[in-house]
Amino acid sequence: MKSDIHPKQFNATIRCHCGYESQLLSTKGDSIEVEICSNCHPFYTGKQRFVDTAGRIDRFRKKYAQFETAKGK
Repeated sequence: MKSDIHPKQFNATIRCHCGYESQLLSTKGDSIEVEICSNCHPFYTGKQRFVDTAGRIDRFRKKYAQFETAKGK
């Protein structure tokens, strides 16, 4: 195995804008700032909102409503 080809690893502190901090191994540096993490991301917190632009969700439901009623019978 060749020596001196692997990147240097740091015990990095990852900081989010929400205040969450964690310690990880990283090759990026000692301190990493992120905008969003699993503590504040809507997908992970369950507070996800769907933005319905131009009624696309309603149009989809109307288009495929016939299949939903046939499935329920």
